[in-house]
Amino acid sequence: MEHKYENKSKHEALKEYLNKRLAPSSVKRYLKEIQTYLSKTKEAETATYGEIVGYIGKCRTISNNVAVILHALQHYYGYLVHIGKRTNNPAKAIKLRDRKNRDVQIQDLFTGAELEKLLNRKERYRLLKNRNKIIISLLIYQGLTNAEIKNIRLNDINLEQGTVYIKAGRRTNKRTLQLKAGQVYWIMEYLNQDREQLRSVKTDKLILSKKGTAESGEGISYLIETMKTLYPDRTLNPKTIRQSVITNLLKAGEDLRIVQVFAGHKYPSTTERYRVQKTEALKQQIFKYHPLDQETNQTKKDPSNEEK
Repeated sequence: MEHKYENKSKHEALKEYLNKRLAPSSVKRYLKEIQTYLSKTKEAETATYGEIVGYIGKCRTISNNVAVILHALQHYYGYLVHIGKRTNNPAKAIKLRDRKNRDVQIQDLFTGAELEKLLNRKERYRLLKNRNKIIISLLIYQGLTNAEIKNIRLNDINLEQGTVYIKAGRRTNKRTLQLKAGQVYWIMEYLNQDREQLRSVKTDKLILSKKGTAESGEGISYLIETMKTLYPDRTLNPKTIRQSVITNLLKAGEDLRIVQVFAGHKYPSTTERYRVQKTEALKQQIFKYHPLDQETNQTKKDPSNEEK
């Protein structure tokens, strides 16, 4: 039987495949990397695991975007499997072993008030309004990771108790977190009005993509990426939002153990990384990048309000 992609150019067919699975910004980046790969690789369609690893190795010496290149190739070979050109995806098993800097970057942290400004985002599509508020609020109130949000299922939400259950991940523990009143309202509106209209396939995942499929995570990153102009001098992404939420809780005096459970950290040492020891230096850094509001400044000036 003739495949539906066979009457289209290879580029357009690949682009259509990616568009059904990724955010527009990712499609653009991945197509660029795939075209570069195809121009430099003979017999790319039949390349072996070792040949692809070799290409990634060469890229490592000239590019800082090796992770993006690998993800692009994984999707490219996934496409070839999809259209029957290959029976396996040789890039899928490739894992990068780069050592990542897990230190909390003070200059990229946000106050609670700054994070809440993200909820004021103007929406182009009515069906996505509540969905996007749910995503943003789970980031700024519960400090969830991108993966945790996309993996939430319908039965993980308990509207009667106002909670969300987060399953254990590779680096995080399971936990049940309290939702704020606004979140309960947005979730109810989304479930009662929007989700069924948006849904195009059968899935029990809470968050759906614009295409109506289960959110892959790309859309969450893209959503935050569209608001980077709010804070152009800092790195705004799900990771820095989570770091800010955890740091703010510790700054507010929450017990380390409570914050560890909230964040799902498996070890206290992970949470401890968010507690900065040089208090005065930290205050100067935070004041430089995050000026305190007038009420807080007045409180600091009043000797009677000094911490005991």
